Amino acid sequence: MTSADGDDTGLLAPGWAGSPAATATGDTAWLQALLDAEAALTRAQAVLNLVPSGAARAVTRAADAGRFDVRSLAERARAGGNPVIPLVGDLTKAVGEEYGEEYGSYVHRGATSQDIVDTASMLVAARTLDLVLGDLDRTAAALARPAAEHRDTAMPGRTLTQHAVPTTFGLKAAGWRALVLDARDRVRTVRDSLPAQLGGAAGTLAAFGAYGASDPTALPAAYARELGLRAPDLPWHTLRTPVADLAGCLAFTAGALGKVAVDVLTLSRTEIAEVAEGSGGGSSAMPHKSNPVRSTLIASAARRAPQLAATLYGSMAAEDERPAGAWHAEWEPLRDLLRLVGGAARDAVELAEGLRVRADVMRAHLDLTHGLIVSERLSAELAPVLGRARAKELLTRLAAEGRPLAEAPELADVDLDPTHYTGSAGALTDRALERR
Repeated sequence: MTSADGDDTGLLAPGWAGSPAATATGDTAWLQALLDAEAALTRAQAVLNLVPSGAARAVTRAADAGRFDVRSLAERARAGGNPVIPLVGDLTKAVGEEYGEEYGSYVHRGATSQDIVDTASMLVAARTLDLVLGDLDRTAAALARPAAEHRDTAMPGRTLTQHAVPTTFGLKAAGWRALVLDARDRVRTVRDSLPAQLGGAAGTLAAFGAYGASDPTALPAAYARELGLRAPDLPWHTLRTPVADLAGCLAFTAGALGKVAVDVLTLSRTEIAEVAEGSGGGSSAMPHKSNPVRSTLIASAARRAPQLAATLYGSMAAEDERPAGAWHAEWEPLRDLLRLVGGAARDAVELAEGLRVRADVMRAHLDLTHGLIVSERLSAELAPVLGRARAKELLTRLAAEGRPLAEAPELADVDLDPTHYTGSAGALTDRALERR
């Protein structure tokens, strides 16, 4: 077998394969995060004079993912149910062989496996969310351009798939941008709140007191500072707010980007063709096609994300002080969510920056209903003259006849131009674009 004997390279996951998020959430990245957590724990204890500073330096130097066999760790993790158990043995051995057994004895001192896995999860999440934040900012900036440029570009407003009344593409793009900014703000809030995890075997910090800490409660904050994470208020082994917050913001982001994607998918259909992706993908059998691939992949992520988030929410029902199964059930869906949203955010940048708008097609589509797209306005204007019932009867009859309203003598003096009936779309677009 080739490809590193079956490593998950994303063959069936084009939405994230090859993206920065794929690297940030790969096995090597998770392994490095586990090692970063172990090294930071030793450094934090050194700051509080619980271990020699030389031991902290030794563990930090040894904590390099390139020195360890990730496949072997994964296979040996089956015995104890998590990768930290074999990793601690390998890291202890590496430190002992290079710096002496005494320094090796300080690896993982006082911690439990969940402290390290949870902290590593927060590190991986933080690093991935930083990528997502950058891409959401770029997407919002890219969407601001067509929103401003097409502030007054009229197009059919569609409700329940049918033409309703005119709107503008500027307002549509401004709405997309607003959703992207909503997602960015949620991601930023969660990113800044991600905590380290440290509680020891049952969340009491007892082992650190046994090892000589005069105030073990000072250690989690020192640990968090070493990692650039927030200091936890309490150990959260079965208080899974941080994971639930991640689930929520990631699922929201997938949905927000999904809204943009499905609108583009609809508007880029051959028979509509009001927009197009800048670099459509080809077909293996039909050379005339230019598929909206970026939108397709984003829409795929949006459909998968809620189910992954549901698993993470379900794991909040975690029994006792440390759970059996609920915690373990989080690892894969959390990584999948981070990968999917990271890939979707990168695709959204390409989609927004390359989007092509066909204003002439939008204008032509306004005439497909032969003037009926402004029937709402006609009803309001004719009611004072003809009475509400007669006005409705007239418009209903003209619609049934299927002839252009411009040919109706009763409407000879009425403004039927759909571009004159976009309401406050321009003002709403301006207001939306003020947001930063």
